[in-house]
Amino acid sequence: MTARTDEGTPPQEDRQAPPGLATAPSWAGPALARVLARVAVTRTEVGDRFPLYADPGTGTWRTTARGSWTGGFWAGLLWLRARYTGDAADRAVARACTARLAGWAEADTAARGLIFWYGTALADDEPSLRDRAARACLNDFVPELGLVPWGSAFGGPRLTARVDGVPGMVPLLATANPEAALSHLWRHVELWLGARPPRWSWRHEPGAGWTACADPPPGWSRGRAWLLLSLAEAAPLAGGDEFLDHVGRLLTEHLVPPADFAHPGGPCDTSAAAVTALALLGLGHRDRAVAVLKALVDNHLTADGRLLDGCYDLAAETAVRQELIWGDFFLAYALAVLTGLRGQDLRPDPFAARAAPPR
Repeated sequence: MTARTDEGTPPQEDRQAPPGLATAPSWAGPALARVLARVAVTRTEVGDRFPLYADPGTGTWRTTARGSWTGGFWAGLLWLRARYTGDAADRAVARACTARLAGWAEADTAARGLIFWYGTALADDEPSLRDRAARACLNDFVPELGLVPWGSAFGGPRLTARVDGVPGMVPLLATANPEAALSHLWRHVELWLGARPPRWSWRHEPGAGWTACADPPPGWSRGRAWLLLSLAEAAPLAGGDEFLDHVGRLLTEHLVPPADFAHPGGPCDTSAAAVTALALLGLGHRDRAVAVLKALVDNHLTADGRLLDGCYDLAAETAVRQELIWGDFFLAYALAVLTGLRGQDLRPDPFAARAAPPR
């Protein structure tokens, strides 16, 4: 299967009713079944480790011991499979995987949004871990900056704002303090609006303010997808709809975008497309979401459920045409929402953050 970019014109459409099984396209259910069957195969291969990315030819996974910033996506996939099968053994495996994320709860990184929202949002019995992580994130919120800094857990300056520290963090932080959650999003949106071409990472220096970082590059398509998902996650919060005017600026004509818009002939990034599809469903743009998902299923999903042609880091030439664990997760999650999967009371709206009362 070769990587390629699929293009189309974004349709003019009104916000639509939530998708469901009655209106799901015929290909969506079988595609979800394939991805979740792949989860079972991956589980056997990786054991207690966390998959990161897989060789497109052999399907063999590169793994990590503690999960890094992607551990929540693996836990989320296991919970999706457990919801899909209703099997107690699948639920036990998902529960054990989520428990192994606990060591990240107090880690100094805004990536805890990715880890703990997506690692627990589909769980049926993990509120204590999610609440612990949310309180720890709130403790790290810097009022003077209006955000939870990217932090030092992965190296680099602590007082950094990165767009991949926003998705997941918004709904996670909202469970502890909705005002802090919206502030966190607004600071990143403000920084994004303040530079052209857009920048996805900023460093703060006392007395000097914010300075744009060169990495990730302005053309990073996953940056757009992460921010779009964050807008969708904020929409259900009181005051969250004020961000919706920015949705159009984040959409492009591509169904599956290049990993870097500065290199349109280079590798695409199916994980960016999968993130975008879930965001579009949350924003009510169903037709566009379905078009993105169909492009992924038709052109990039293998018969054994592997979403290929994901690009981890083009600049570093790391896993530029691979199966990525977060690509699999967001594809499965979007297909689950599209098909109206309920399983054992699967939350129908992944964007309905359970917000705490304003303080």
